Amino acid sequence: MNHRFQKHYSLDEARTLLPTLRKWLQQLQEARDWLRQQDSDFEKELSTGVDLGGERVNLWIKHLCQLQRLLREFQSREIQVKDVDRGLIDFPAIIGGREVFLCWEKDEDDIEFWHDLETGYAGRERLK
Repeated sequence: MNHRFQKHYSLDEARTLLPTLRKWLQQLQEARDWLRQQDSDFEKELSTGVDLGGERVNLWIKHLCQLQRLLREFQSREIQVKDVDRGLIDFPAIIGGREVFLCWEKDEDDIEFWHDLETGYAGRERLK
C-alpha cells in the first residue's frame, strides 16, 4: 500500500510529544513575531534612507535561523504545522487501515480528533 508519509504516529507516540511541541510552538511564534516587528521597523527605516547593518541584522539572522531550525524539527518528524497562531498540528497516522492525520491544537489538553488527509480541520472527527 502506498502512503504519503513514512512515519505514522500512534496516539501514545503523539501524546508523548505534546510537551515538546508546545515549547517549540511557543518559540516558533515568538521568533516569527519578533521577525515581523523587525521587518516592519526595517522597512520604515530603509524608506528614509537609513543604512541597516551590524548587530541588528545579525540578530535578525539569528532569529530567522531559529525559526528555520524549529520548522525543521517538525519536518524531520513529518509533523505538520498547519497554523502557528492556533498551534494547529497534524500527525500522520493509520486508523482503520487508512492514512489520516491525528489533529491537535495547542489549547487542547489531549489529542482527541483525527481527519482525512484531504479534508483538513473542517473534517475533524472525534477519536473513538
